[in-house]
Amino acid sequence: MSDTTLTVALPSLIHRIGSDAVKDAKSLAESHRCSLKRVRRSRNWQLQGEARDIDSVCHALQNQEAMKYLIGKIEQKLALHPELLETTADKLKRIIVANPAITLAELVDATRCTMAEARAARLDTEEF
Repeated sequence: MSDTTLTVALPSLIHRIGSDAVKDAKSLAESHRCSLKRVRRSRNWQLQGEARDIDSVCHALQNQEAMKYLIGKIEQKLALHPELLETTADKLKRIIVANPAITLAELVDATRCTMAEARAARLDTEEF
């Protein structure tokens, strides 16, 4: 499981949105590289996937009224982890601005980017 993988707990999902809506949400989640599954044999469900993929599922569900509960739960979880939706370039820029003396190796370690991306971010930030 990577650092950007999130699990959104969805208690009593079928009772809240209905079985047909769950089937639609499950196929939509799979098309966005996420999984919507029951937790063992309970009535609880969970949505699992990368943070950006879960965000794209949420945006795809926005126009469906029946999915309001699911959208709310996803938005709650994503609000707790805004740094996971940040692009690598934005993350690098934020770290460099906060600590201008940071080394390239520390940037690569902190963001898991390439050395070239870290150098480019350093140059872009120093130009301002």
